[in-house]
Amino acid sequence: MLRFDVLTLFPAMFGEVLSTSILKRAIQAGAMQTVLHDIRDVATDLHRTVDDTPYGGGAGMVLKVDIVDTALQRVQALPAIATIPLAKRRTILLCPQGQRLTQDTVRDLSQFDQLTLICGHYEGYDERIRSLVDLELSIGDFVLTGGEL
Repeated sequence: MLRFDVLTLFPAMFGEVLSTSILKRAIQAGAMQTVLHDIRDVATDLHRTVDDTPYGGGAGMVLKVDIVDTALQRVQALPAIATIPLAKRRTILLCPQGQRLTQDTVRDLSQFDQLTLICGHYEGYDERIRSLVDLELSIGDFVLTGGEL
């Protein structure tokens, strides 16, 4: 079974997607498991802040590296994941700058037991987040409202 751990600001977006069509059948058959993790759960301030202005200036807001790092550490420490060898896990940043997702990439990723997907929002990520992942993936040369889509 392939386990997907999804770090997102909007876990509710996945309800319909995971409960219909081929994903529903894969979950029911025990071929995959999806666990959603709200990134805001690791925020420590009153407003559950997960974003900040880009270091060095620039427009918009970016996801904070300390928040994403803490969320990743929390997921990797889960008992169900801690038993999976590191060589059978991957952490993936979903972003428009990543390598294009192809059928060959999907086939390669299917050989792992656990994939952590980081869904972005706002103007992007603190660039230091890239050092926390094994792979960056994109579905094309366009930007959607977030990595969830």
